[in-house]
Amino acid sequence: MPAIKFYLDSKPDKYFNYPIHLVIRSKDIQVKVALGVKMKRKEWNASKQIVKDNCYNHIRLNQFIELLRNEALKFIDKTPASQLTDKRLKEKLLFFVNAHKANTAKNIICENEQYLTKQKITFIDLFAGAGGFSEGFLQAETGNKFFDFLLASDINENCELTHKVRYNYQLGLNAEFITQDITEPGFLENLLQKIDGKNVDVVCGGPPCQSFSLAGKRKKFDKKDDLFAHYLKVIRQLRPKYFVMENVKGILTKEGGKIKEMILKEIRSIIDLKEFPRLLSFVSSLKQPLKAKFFLIDCYLLRLQFESNTDKALENLKEKYIELLETKFKILTPKIVNYKTSKTDVNINTIRRGFNMLQRDKELSYIRKKVINEKAHSNLDDDLFAESFDSFLDSIDPENIVERIKLAFKKINPAPGYQDDINEIVEALSIYINTFDDCVNALRGFASVVKVEKDFDAILNDIRLYKIKKPFIALASNYGVPQNRERVLFIGCRKDQHLIEEITPTVKHSEKVTVFEALYDLDFIGNDEDVSNYEQVDIKVKYNGTSEKLLSLLQPRQVDGKPVPGGITFAEWSKQGRLNGRFQNMKPPVYVKNVEEYRNIDLAMVQPLQNHKTSNQNENVIKRLDVILKEGDYELAKVKLEKLGLGSEKRNYNVLKPGSQSPTVMTIPDDYIHYASPRALTVREMARLQSFDDSFVFQGKRSTGGDKRKSEVPQYTLVGNAIPPLMARAIAIEILKYIN
Repeated sequence: MPAIKFYLDSKPDKYFNYPIHLVIRSKDIQVKVALGVKMKRKEWNASKQIVKDNCYNHIRLNQFIELLRNEALKFIDKTPASQLTDKRLKEKLLFFVNAHKANTAKNIICENEQYLTKQKITFIDLFAGAGGFSEGFLQAETGNKFFDFLLASDINENCELTHKVRYNYQLGLNAEFITQDITEPGFLENLLQKIDGKNVDVVCGGPPCQSFSLAGKRKKFDKKDDLFAHYLKVIRQLRPKYFVMENVKGILTKEGGKIKEMILKEIRSIIDLKEFPRLLSFVSSLKQPLKAKFFLIDCYLLRLQFESNTDKALENLKEKYIELLETKFKILTPKIVNYKTSKTDVNINTIRRGFNMLQRDKELSYIRKKVINEKAHSNLDDDLFAESFDSFLDSIDPENIVERIKLAFKKINPAPGYQDDINEIVEALSIYINTFDDCVNALRGFASVVKVEKDFDAILNDIRLYKIKKPFIALASNYGVPQNRERVLFIGCRKDQHLIEEITPTVKHSEKVTVFEALYDLDFIGNDEDVSNYEQVDIKVKYNGTSEKLLSLLQPRQVDGKPVPGGITFAEWSKQGRLNGRFQNMKPPVYVKNVEEYRNIDLAMVQPLQNHKTSNQNENVIKRLDVILKEGDYELAKVKLEKLGLGSEKRNYNVLKPGSQSPTVMTIPDDYIHYASPRALTVREMARLQSFDDSFVFQGKRSTGGDKRKSEVPQYTLVGNAIPPLMARAIAIEILKYIN
């Protein structure tokens, strides 16, 4: 067995960084190889021959060391003794060392001294997709504060692949990734295990929002609709200082604004458990002065405890609540109907069986989830199946069950003197399905009767863990993004933090970044081409006659888009990157097709420009796009297209205007026509319109057809579904300004 040793050179460079060497000795061979890697001596564990975890890139470096060790042993084991020479083994090892150097472009120095003295604000990114929030948060800094990325999650493997290449491989971060449905019972446990006791200061994320979108059809019982509740479940567990939920504008008007109000109520219902006993004690004290409300106050006390319990304890409380109502009804039944009626009456049976169904809330919730998932999997919508599925899901919803029971009570004609008892049960059923916010608003009325509402309000002020007034609309182009993309933001601020009610724009209306500024330097690609290097674009030659007007659009800017003398253009920022020099050892952009290629990513080909490939469009498509481009509008071009035999069933084409911002970037590239060429946009061009740096590479398949986009999440979908990083950066900076 050969002796393999990794060690630090005894001579450091002028910055006191020591090179790592590998030496292999046996009776037949003796080889020494420099790894092309340097570090501080305090970052090296000599006895274990590994990099310590106080090194910025320790995971990746240890993977590289292990790779060399394994390849050396494999080569020695499989090479016949007669062919095993020092030269051949060294050549083999240098192949991997040189590939590693090519992906590193410079010596790796683990410690970034500047950031060791700054204050880390931790964050996690849920429903992360490509990583628009993560990217923006990592760009953000104010004073001595910056964001430390702990974890991201998404259900799709290509999101994980893109995350790992960008954040683990390129930037050398230790951020974890969970590829799991947030609605699964083990999600929270898995998350807590991954963050390993670390405090989470900020949670961000955009629960998928297709069913809320104004741009598409709204589906009843879309499985994405309940993801807000699961997002808030994470908030209840982690209790971060701030959390950010983003969604499309349609969320504000969905179901007449009821969805928005429901979300706000749920946020305000997150309680400070330390203050909870005060509330229970106060509510209990109302029993004595309000003896007539004794039963209802007991119901409120039980219902309030739902907020401070989870899992089995919560199930038991819900069962106890329904048992309380059921017992009251059993005592009442022989007083309001005769024996025969009690056994045969449809209303009495509805009440009894409704109570039974409410006691099986856990089982029915499981069934609902399975049916909703099956409905989504089979894409049941606008067909003869959808209505039946929706009707069944309606029937087992707790609110619907309660409404059926209440309706049955209305149809009973009790003997005189028992209507008050029925009214109490009916009111108690409403309490059961009410939010915490609804409950305390009703209890405030009780407190008012006995003139202790000020005491009650003081308790409520202390018990609500998060402050939020209302959601607000943020326009991406106000933050240096060359796109008119509107997103709704819910920003929850823990009660010990400053309330954030808006995100300050970084550019004025007249200063907004244009489409031309974002894309002009990429306009050297033709039909069915894949370009991997930047080429010079001569604007005066290419745009003869309009070049002066277009050149006037190019402005020197700050990273946030603000025009400033001495700045650089948006395109130059895209090439240079917006990470503030924080990641000194950032690796150049690489692309991998799948997880298998990621395992050998050190051997991936380095290319300066990634994701810049055009589709192979046939002659008729090119002619159609050319007509639309020249007309400047699809609707205006339709008559001419029909005359030329170039008509299309496609609903819409958006012709980009060089001097303004693009419309909202979606997931289908064919929806957009380049402002100067009859073609769709490349992934890189769409990424520019979203404000992603060019070094951010979208992994996996470039595109896929139809419903496969939901499960495979190709590059175009990753881009179109992301929050623009510069918008996320503005949100992150606002939080850094105020976070205590």
